[in-house]
Amino acid sequence: MLNEGGRLAIVRVALGSVVALACARLIGGRLFEVSATDPLTFADVAAGLLAVALFASYIPARRAT
Repeated sequence: MLNEGGRLAIVRVALGSVVALACARLIGGRLFEVSATDPLTFADVAAGLLAVALFASYIPARRAT
């Protein structure tokens, strides 16, 4: 269960990153002191989302065991 949730989260974060990069021109003017394509920001957000998704998958996996 945890493996399935992790795979799903990785795919969704990758797709979301591609969409965010495609929309970077639209939001570029609204950001303060960060570029729309800042790799550190993308990495931090992706890591945070993956951590939350894995934690959310861990709870049902623990109950199932």
